[in-house]
Amino acid sequence: MTPSSYARSGVDITAGNRAVDLMRASVRSTYGPEVLLGIGAFGGLYSGERLQRMSHPVLVASTDGVGTKTVVSGALGRYENLGRDIVNHCVNDILVQGADPLFFLDYVATPRLDPQVVADVVAGVSAACREAGCALLGGETAEMPGVYAEGQMDIAGTIVGVVEKDAIIDGSRVQRGDRLVGLPSAGLHTNGFSLVRSIFGAGSYRLYAERLGCTLGEALAAPHRSYLPHVRAIRSMADVHGLVHLTGGGFVENIPRILPEGLGARIDRAAWVVPPVFDLIREIGDVDPLEMYRVFNMGIGMIVIVSAGEVDLVHQALAAVGVPSQQAPVIGEIVPADQGPRVQL
Repeated sequence: MTPSSYARSGVDITAGNRAVDLMRASVRSTYGPEVLLGIGAFGGLYSGERLQRMSHPVLVASTDGVGTKTVVSGALGRYENLGRDIVNHCVNDILVQGADPLFFLDYVATPRLDPQVVADVVAGVSAACREAGCALLGGETAEMPGVYAEGQMDIAGTIVGVVEKDAIIDGSRVQRGDRLVGLPSAGLHTNGFSLVRSIFGAGSYRLYAERLGCTLGEALAAPHRSYLPHVRAIRSMADVHGLVHLTGGGFVENIPRILPEGLGARIDRAAWVVPPVFDLIREIGDVDPLEMYRVFNMGIGMIVIVSAGEVDLVHQALAAVGVPSQQAPVIGEIVPADQGPRVQL
């Protein structure tokens, strides 16, 4: 088909080229000397010289998506936030195993390509990659009419990081009596939005909510927080037994992923103040309180598991990166797993 025929079918190659031009500078701003070939290439090239200086490097990879948060942020025009969401989510996913990020690949799909919207998303991706010291090595922008409805989009990403084999955090050293220290989330992060959208109509996103101190949409669209500087600081001072990234599945599904057989976790729900956006969701949606802890992070984005004697060291490390101890409470402890649920709420 001629280009004009292809455009009439719903795919505009010229718009795709324009999007690449708009994002080129932000993508290149993430490059370090390790990037040998990036944007425009069929495959990105990343030097493995850094790995050669390690004793036993282990690559850690993860892939994820922003999910239906795209609908909420898209309705508000908060596209750059979505780029930060996907990078920080993926950074945290490999961080829990002790890995430092090396490079990231993004994927943005729409029914009709708007070059500026895609460039805004990638600007957020690039900003988050720079903050993490991670190269945006490549990506894909897909125009898919007939697959996505007008106004919809899908955003996903893949990250690759590295950790020394003897520094891997896998939860195997978690033991009875260990404490769970909670790090504050920025809000919902990237989970639970299908439930949120079933409760609140799109017309309510721009309404100011007194208890939130902002509009509902602003509270919902707050970008996913990266815990890379927090965990680096903690590991420099304390012996971390386990890390949990509270994503889909909340407390109930995520904590058991790093617990040795025979151990569970008892959570003290009175140990922290749940942010008001979660109370609003529960009240308006008439959601069971315990289900909230299975769907949402409830204000805790990452859990650090250490021995009881190391909690003070964790708080000292966090203070150095601007997190006071009252914002990182001890929210529970490791207990023997009986016949009941492995996470006691």
